[in-house]
Amino acid sequence: MKFGMRKPSLKKRVAARTSIKRQVIHRTGAKMPKGCGWVRDPKKAAYNKVYNKTTFDVFKLIKKLFK
Repeated sequence: MKFGMRKPSLKKRVAARTSIKRQVIHRTGAKMPKGCGWVRDPKKAAYNKVYNKTTFDVFKLIKKLFK
């Protein structure tokens, strides 16, 4: 598990936005309501919750500083 600052990756950001899997889910309307990750994949949801609590995003930090 990672602690501290997340290292930004432009390549991964673009890939996540343009993935075929994401586009298919959005176009078919098969999206689950927010917060239902525990129903779909509990192991991944638990990992993501811990990961997001122990790390922080550089861009959000900069945004708070210049707000």
